[in-house]
Amino acid sequence: MMAVKPSTLKPSELAYVPFVSVENMMKLVHAHGVEAFITGLAAVIEDDFKRWSEFDKTPRVASHSQDGVIELMPTADAENYGFKYVNGHPKNMREGYQTVTAFGVLSSVANGYPILLTEMTLLTALRTAATSALVGKYLAPKGAEVMAMIGNGAQCEFQALAFRALCGINRLRLYDIDPAATDKADRNLKAQGFDVVRCTSPEAAVEGAQVITTCTADKQYATILTDNMVGSGVHINAIGGDCPGKTELHRDILLRSDIFVEYPEQTRIEGEIQQLEADYPLTELWQVMRGEVPGRRDAKQITLFDSVGFAIEDFSALRYVHGLIADGQFCEQLDLLADPDDPRDLFGMLTRAG
Repeated sequence: MMAVKPSTLKPSELAYVPFVSVENMMKLVHAHGVEAFITGLAAVIEDDFKRWSEFDKTPRVASHSQDGVIELMPTADAENYGFKYVNGHPKNMREGYQTVTAFGVLSSVANGYPILLTEMTLLTALRTAATSALVGKYLAPKGAEVMAMIGNGAQCEFQALAFRALCGINRLRLYDIDPAATDKADRNLKAQGFDVVRCTSPEAAVEGAQVITTCTADKQYATILTDNMVGSGVHINAIGGDCPGKTELHRDILLRSDIFVEYPEQTRIEGEIQQLEADYPLTELWQVMRGEVPGRRDAKQITLFDSVGFAIEDFSALRYVHGLIADGQFCEQLDLLADPDDPRDLFGMLTRAG
């Protein structure tokens, strides 16, 4: 039998990019603990929001179809460029697919080389929850103990863990139009030590809640919360309305609330405030986190986080994960970049491989 000669065309070190697979992401999160991971991620998001002016900012680039949306979410500071690819297809669950999937890249601004490629389906769920709870630290009523969760799908448990880790909330009231979703959330959350009450209507879910989280998936104008369901002093964490034509709150609730957003140019297109005039007054969260404007002012104020997700949050998540894998654990090296000995001789590299 003829011996096979070892390849003499091994990739250079510059050809390799660290890749965090779904398996390694799960190992990484478990190594730190879910709530500790979320807490660390929230701290990085907060740091990046406090240096808001350092980032290039643009609304996400969205390609809409009758079935859903595919989006690119880019941003950069002076050192790194990051983007996330993400889809949103509400019908997917009925066909055995995830509603949301994602991956992301972090690159060096200095030379354009990627320094991280990672799954972001799990990471997006974690960063969405971390952002919600971080905002809750600034806007939720003091001493809040109970959160209503309307919509018990894939994001539900992450939100609960984040609000417990950052805001101390451990009592939950659950409602979903699909009882099977509530079954799943009830089982998972009780296993994590939460005090859970199942509710038969959204009206029942909000009774006694100081924080209301809405996270539904239907891609349509909807009224998950009506005006009579929201009393004074409540904080609303509205994370389901996140694209044109998709809302969850009655317009009258918006008119009674102080509204806080990530990036107005994007939220006015995608968020609950697409129901309002284009110049309706808002507060940007980075200003609250920097102490330039107040968040919650008093116990009677209704605060609304009109959450749509913004690229800087994904950048923070990429930056956070890149730091956690610096020792080479929880990643593998992918031969991703063609790197010929002579940068001008890419074709020569190809022909020698033949």
